[in-house]
Amino acid sequence: MGIAEVALHSMPGAFAGHSPASNLPLIADARGRRKRSTNSFPSSRALQGPVKSPVSRAVECQCQRIDDLARVTEGNGTWVKDAVDKASHALGDVRAPGQAVGGNGSLNGSAVKPPSQRRKVSSVEDEAWDLLRESVVYYCGSPVGTIAANDPNDANPMNYDQVFIRDFIPSGIAFLLKGEYEIVRNFILHTLQLQSWEKTMDCHSPGQGLMPASFKVRTIPLDGDEDATEEVLDPDFGEAAIGRVAPVDSGLWWIILLRAYGKCSGDLSVQERIDVQTGIKMILKLCLADGFDMFPTLLVTDGSCMIDRRMGIHGHPLEIQALFYSALLCAREMLTPEDGSADLIRALNNRLIALSFHIREYYWVDMQKLNEIYRYKTEEYSYDAVNKFNIYPDQISPWLVEWIPPKGGYFIGNLQPAHMDFRFFSLGNLWSIVSSLATTHQSHAILDLIESKWSDLVAEMPLKICYPALENQEWKIITGSDPKNTPWSYHNGGSWPTLLWQLTLASIKMNRPEIAAKAVEVAERRIAIDKWPEYYDTKRARFIGKQSRLYQTWSIAGYLVAKQLLDKPDAARLLWNDEDAEILNALSTNRKRGKKVLKKTFIV
Repeated sequence: MGIAEVALHSMPGAFAGHSPASNLPLIADARGRRKRSTNSFPSSRALQGPVKSPVSRAVECQCQRIDDLARVTEGNGTWVKDAVDKASHALGDVRAPGQAVGGNGSLNGSAVKPPSQRRKVSSVEDEAWDLLRESVVYYCGSPVGTIAANDPNDANPMNYDQVFIRDFIPSGIAFLLKGEYEIVRNFILHTLQLQSWEKTMDCHSPGQGLMPASFKVRTIPLDGDEDATEEVLDPDFGEAAIGRVAPVDSGLWWIILLRAYGKCSGDLSVQERIDVQTGIKMILKLCLADGFDMFPTLLVTDGSCMIDRRMGIHGHPLEIQALFYSALLCAREMLTPEDGSADLIRALNNRLIALSFHIREYYWVDMQKLNEIYRYKTEEYSYDAVNKFNIYPDQISPWLVEWIPPKGGYFIGNLQPAHMDFRFFSLGNLWSIVSSLATTHQSHAILDLIESKWSDLVAEMPLKICYPALENQEWKIITGSDPKNTPWSYHNGGSWPTLLWQLTLASIKMNRPEIAAKAVEVAERRIAIDKWPEYYDTKRARFIGKQSRLYQTWSIAGYLVAKQLLDKPDAARLLWNDEDAEILNALSTNRKRGKKVLKKTFIV
C-alpha cells in the first residue's frame, strides 16, 4: 500500500462513498498489480475507441466515482466563484452555448460526448475537434482521458488504444482552453489513484511516487454474477512497454497539468486536497532522492521520456531536465505550507538554483561557446578548470561547424563526463523557454535558430523531434540497428506535428507569435488530408511515417492548442512559468562571488 493510500485510509470519513467493488479482496497478478477480483482476469474484450459503460442487467457502475473522492479535501473544496470568473475572463468566452460551469467543476450539457459518427466538416479545426472528442475514453460514464490513436481501420492498435499520460497533456490543455474542465479533473484524480498501486518487474519494485506510462479501461465480470460487470483501470508502469523502461516524464507532466488545471479553471480545491498534496510530495521525493550523481540534473535511462526507444539519450537528457525544472516550479507554487513540508521545500529551492545554473552554463552552445570548446585544454586537474567535464574538442562534429548560425544558439541534448550530445532536441529547448529555464537572451536565441534553420527543422511539416539524424555506423551502434528509428524517421530525426503547441507557447511567451503562425500554416496544408499522422519521415518531412499511426490524438490536440493560443494569446500566460526572482538573484550572487580559492592546500 502506497503512502498516499495509507494517508487516505487513515482519514476519518475518507472514501465514504466507496462502492462495494472497492471492498473486494485485492490480489496481485503475475506482474504484481492489484486486481479487484478473487479470480484472475478472464480474457476480456479489448475496448477500442471511446470506452463506454458496460452492458449489464440493471447493475449500477461499481467503480470509484470522482464525486465521492472530492470529499477528501482541505479548505473550501468547492468552486471559488471569483477565481472562476477571473479564469474565464482570461480564457475569453470559449464555452459553447448551454455549457455552464456546474457546482462541482464539471460542465452541464453535452460536453465531451462522442458523436455517433464522423460528420463532414468545413474546416481543419472543426474536424480536429470532432476527432478529439471521438478519442475520449469513459470510465463509469465519466470522461477520463483520450486514447493515443483512433484509426477505425487499424485492426491491431497494440497499446495505442490506451490513455498515455504524456499524450493526454495537449488534449487536456485543449479542453482547459475550451472551458471544459471535467475530463482533466477526472484524469488527474484517477491517475493519482494509480500512483500508489504496487508495481513489480522480475521481483523488483521501483520507488514510490512513480506515475504510470498509460492505463486502459477494462470490463470484467463481477464475482457470483456472470451477467453483471464492472469497469477497472489497468495501468502500465513500463513493465509491459517495449524495453521495459519506467516513464520518468509521466509524474513531471502530471504536476504541470495539475497547475494548468488550477490556473485555467480557477478551481484550486483539487490541488489543495490531501491526497493530491501527498501525490505531489511522493513525486518530488522520488526525484530529489540522494544518489551518487555529482550533478543537479536527473540521471535517467534511455527511453524514459517522449523518445521512448534507444536513441543514446541515457544520462542527463535535456527534455527531462526542462520538465523537471518546470515541475519543481509548479509544485512549489501548489504545495500548501505546513511543518512537514519545510525540508522538502528547502531541498526543492536548492535544486532549482543548482539546476538552473548548471543548464544555462554548461548545456548552452552558440558560435562563441563552440569556439571556446574548440580551443579547450584537456586533462585539467584543479578546482578552477575551464573544461570541467573534460570534453575533447574533436567531439565537435563537422555538421555542427557548418550548421550553427552566427545569430542564435540552443541547449545541447545531453552532458556527461567527456561527452556532449550536440544534437538539437526540440521539446527540451522549447520547454526550456516555457519554463524560464533559459534566460531571456537564450530564449530568443533558440527561436532565432529555429527561424534560421527553418528548412531543416520545419520544412514541409513541423517539427523535427531532433536534428540531425543518426546515420550509418553511428545509427547501428547507438540504436542497436533499430528498424523503427532508421535515419530521418520516428525519433531519429522524424517530424512530429504534436510539437506545434510547445512551439506556439514558446513563441507567444517571447512575443514572437509569427513564428508559430507560420508553422501552423505549414501544417494546415496537409495534416488533415494525411489523416493526422503520428509523425513524418525523410529529411524534409515529405512522407507520412512508415509505421506512423493515423488519427493520432496528440497530433490533433497539438494543432488545436496552437490554434487556440494564437487566437487568444493571453491564455498562454496560464501555462508558462515566469522567471523566478529568487533564482535570478541567487545566480547573480553566485557569479559575483566566484569560486573560493584555498590559501593553503594539504595532501592527506
